[in-house]
Amino acid sequence: MNPARVRAMWIVLMGCLVISVAAAGQDLPTSAPPLQQTPTAVGGSLKAQFMPEYGGQTVHLQQVGGSGAITFSAAQAGVAATAPGTVVRIRLDEAQQQAAAAGSPLVRLGELQVEAAKQHRLSVQAQYFPNLSSSYTGLHFNKHPGQVLTQEGPLGEERQVTVNILEKDQNLVNLLAVQPITPLFSIYQLAKIARADENIARAKAGMPVAETASKVEKNFFELLVAQRELTSANAEAKKLRAKWLTASSSGVTSVSTEQETDMISAEKAVIGPASKVKELTASLNQMIGLPEGTTLELVPPEPLVENVSLNEVTEKATANSEVIVAEQTAIKAHAGLALTKLTYVPTVAVLGGYTNQNSINLVLPRAAGYIGTTASWTIFDFGKREHGVREANAQAQMADLGVQLTKAKVAAAVKSSYFELERSRQFTQLARRMASSARLVEASYQLDDPGVQSARAKLEADMFRAELEYRQAYARLKALMGPQ
Repeated sequence: MNPARVRAMWIVLMGCLVISVAAAGQDLPTSAPPLQQTPTAVGGSLKAQFMPEYGGQTVHLQQVGGSGAITFSAAQAGVAATAPGTVVRIRLDEAQQQAAAAGSPLVRLGELQVEAAKQHRLSVQAQYFPNLSSSYTGLHFNKHPGQVLTQEGPLGEERQVTVNILEKDQNLVNLLAVQPITPLFSIYQLAKIARADENIARAKAGMPVAETASKVEKNFFELLVAQRELTSANAEAKKLRAKWLTASSSGVTSVSTEQETDMISAEKAVIGPASKVKELTASLNQMIGLPEGTTLELVPPEPLVENVSLNEVTEKATANSEVIVAEQTAIKAHAGLALTKLTYVPTVAVLGGYTNQNSINLVLPRAAGYIGTTASWTIFDFGKREHGVREANAQAQMADLGVQLTKAKVAAAVKSSYFELERSRQFTQLARRMASSARLVEASYQLDDPGVQSARAKLEADMFRAELEYRQAYARLKALMGPQ
């Protein structure tokens, strides 16, 4: 081969390599929905009230300020909570962080889906660069593969001459580098599809985290309400016992039917809230990773304060996970349409390599390098490409309509959720005012009076119930707004 031609072909191969590097750089993702990370373990410590020794194990405690509250780490909480009658004092944010740190399988599943989608995109982008391969072949023939030629000698005799073109033992080593040319356009569309799948996985990965926090918040407030209902029921029972105790001291010694009925009703009224408190406590202990039998002293959270407008919520709703999935699905559909159209384009590639062989030692050199091009194109396929393009076009149009319908659905849901949030906010503010007014009235009464205790517990239960509805409405609105 002409040395000048060989140099020219190698220059072309290096130029194709530069083009592939540039194409890969253009395909790098410019923006992607942020992946909501799983919150780490609680950095602060939980608050609890318990005895310093359990079963011979001493837990070193530290008193905070002059409030008498005692703090301990999560590891110490596990030791302390194994003792009977342990009381763990915990806040809502601590419970949510503890539940996230416990490690939900759904959270881990979302992270793995994002990682799998990312690795798939990187593997597709790797096809921009040349494909380097090597091969080795070793053959041994039981007979000599050379041909025998017969020629007439000077005296008329026949002579046989062996022409050794093929060796009996053959070894072939080949190194090959193939750089795609026209397939680069198809790889670009495949990378767009892979990047869209990665964005969809990222949009869905944060959903289990928010769902876990919402479940903990709901259980936390329901337990607050159940505890107040139990307090109210106990106060009513105490009030009833005081009533009949006063009646018996006035000279009535026998237990009347009315008294027996009242006592049974009071006992029945206590059983329900007590069972509910036990059930909700066990559920919350399981969520935050505390042992069974731990009694929780819940610290009521600060009232929720938010100030969002309908216009702000509507603008931010474009980051909703449903909208992101619909938009990325449309991107995938249009990339698939472009990919289908590229089936009309011939497949062209530049190749080069090095071979070392002893199979045909008279025709080919033992060691040689080579470079060239290869191309293929389907001339006729009975309309397969045409129908494929029409199918991809219909799928792209459906995806575009899906984006419009999803945006309209989210906009309607945002408006409905915003008005629901306003109603919940008003009910919560009303419940807070009623609780504040009740505290002013209580100043004129004895705090240990069962009637006062029951009324106060009922007002607090109503306030926490309204606060829960308010927070749940705000959580649904934030979910529609997407990750902020």
